[in-house]
Amino acid sequence: MRSLLSKATLAAVLLVPTLAFAQDAEPANTPTETAAAPAPAAAPAVQNTLIAPAPADKGQIVFFRESKMMGAAIGFKVREGETELGKLRSGKYFVATVEPGTHEYVVHGETKDKLTMEIEPGETYYVLGSLGMGLVAGRPNLSPSDEGTFMGMSKKLKLAK
Repeated sequence: MRSLLSKATLAAVLLVPTLAFAQDAEPANTPTETAAAPAPAAAPAVQNTLIAPAPADKGQIVFFRESKMMGAAIGFKVREGETELGKLRSGKYFVATVEPGTHEYVVHGETKDKLTMEIEPGETYYVLGSLGMGLVAGRPNLSPSDEGTFMGMSKKLKLAK
């Protein structure tokens, strides 16, 4: 009896969505109307008051790191060649103004990570710094990001000194 009830329940669970789908389907030879769906309401953009526009003749890069408890005590330096641009700690950001052209940014920790970017004059770029798991210390990582991600985290970010 229990087996019969289980089979009936299973058949109902599988059959009901199939029947509902079949009722919603239109016959193949029936013309369909196409109406433009209303555009979804755009989410109000958060005004970026933290980052000034880039100078017209230079580019700028906003390096930022999410505020997290894991790895909060570990910071890493962002360098271009031998020049230290800034230090990223949990919940911090800094802005580097650079000449247009190709640039390679490096972070060191237990491992080394490089990010190569092509910088255009008057443009602002965003780079997310993160910390992965390592054997002894964290593994720093730099990855391209966008203004929306930065602004989403901005309430918890502070300018690095």
